[in-house]
Amino acid sequence: MLNVLMLGVGQCGNRILDAMNREAFGGGASKLSRYYLRPKFPSRVETLAVNTAINDLKELRFTTAKDRLHVPNLHGVGANRNVGKQAFMENRDMIMGEIEKRGDFDIAFVITSTSGGTGSSFSPLLINELKRQYKDIAVITVAVLPFREEGSIYLQNAAFSMRELMELDAEGIILADNQYMKRFSGDIASAYDKINTMIAQRLLFLIESLDSEMLSVTDLGDFKTVMNGGLRIGTMGFYQADSKNLSIRDAIQNSLKPANLLYPANVADDAARAMIIIQGSQEHLDVDEITKEVERLSASAGHVFKGIVVKKGRPKVLSVFTLASAPELEAIYAQAARAMQEEKEKRTRARKQLDEAFAHIEDLEEIY
Repeated sequence: MLNVLMLGVGQCGNRILDAMNREAFGGGASKLSRYYLRPKFPSRVETLAVNTAINDLKELRFTTAKDRLHVPNLHGVGANRNVGKQAFMENRDMIMGEIEKRGDFDIAFVITSTSGGTGSSFSPLLINELKRQYKDIAVITVAVLPFREEGSIYLQNAAFSMRELMELDAEGIILADNQYMKRFSGDIASAYDKINTMIAQRLLFLIESLDSEMLSVTDLGDFKTVMNGGLRIGTMGFYQADSKNLSIRDAIQNSLKPANLLYPANVADDAARAMIIIQGSQEHLDVDEITKEVERLSASAGHVFKGIVVKKGRPKVLSVFTLASAPELEAIYAQAARAMQEEKEKRTRARKQLDEAFAHIEDLEEIY
């Protein structure tokens, strides 16, 4: 059995973790069951929501009280990564002690926004501690990029947080892009809910598949090999066939279409390595058809692992692939640099105006 640790760090990570717990309850739960029953995950999964803002933890609906860790630092860190880093270091032993209580793990997923305060500052430090404390653990970051209109501080945080995450000695990063997925979700409020659910469903499918008996096997080792490809940055796609079209070929192709990806990427041009996991009833799983599609994908994406899970129902396909290039990420860095320069220029102008104002009283003394 796979031993999995899911850490939701900061408000964004907390909400995605809460969506995972909701999905593990089967999409809903009574008010009492949320607190007295455990979600039914496919593997041994331990969850923990970590935050400096207690109100963010209080809003969680499907995460039990014992799986919420408030790190005392007033009411959040105000999107200031320096304050966040200090708060983590001051409470490191408490945080790691809470994780250690939950036992040993084969893999940990650290789910976080790159742009806020707590998640973007805690996550790189937390991953370092996980790799130090657990000798053989695989650590995957699920990093959510911000809406571009959220402001210069969030863009700045995303740029520096991503750089720190990419420099870590960890197994890789799965990217989700709020700006990209907003195109398929309407307004921002509904976009947040849909994005959280999309990420939660994909992660649960991945965990279940890695811990299942397969006709064609993919395991944790294969997943780690995929995540080590290219830039060690990847993303995920997912598709479930409808009753009108049960073609496994179409299901695989649809899992790689833009509307079903968490991050904008052209698999044919950008992929370094990939994993395709197919699940469904035996009658829908044409192995020859699957093999042809995987071979077609391999021609452009390099090595492709495939896993086939026989389980009653319409075909479902999860695609995981790492990237050899990430032009959208480069665009974020360019935008962040412009925003930071504008912020610097505003401060310089404001200071100059104050200095000019102070000049009026330079040779005067207070009179009482």
